[in-house]
Amino acid sequence: MEIGQVCIKTRGREAGKKVVIISEAKAGKVLTDGPNTKRKLCNVLHLFPLMEKVNIKKDASHEEVVKALK
Repeated sequence: MEIGQVCIKTRGREAGKKVVIISEAKAGKVLTDGPNTKRKLCNVLHLFPLMEKVNIKKDASHEEVVKALK
């Protein structure tokens, strides 16, 4: 998984929602953010990667992530 990869969360309160990876994996976790989700660390096993990828920089702001997904 890499920065800009679009995924669907499969577990937790935000299950079924789209997120974008905004930082690299550290100890099996990545920082994710999305239009209807909070920015937080997420276990990579709880993400389903899609074929989509958006062009964002590392640690992009919430507004940049929302704009890139539209």
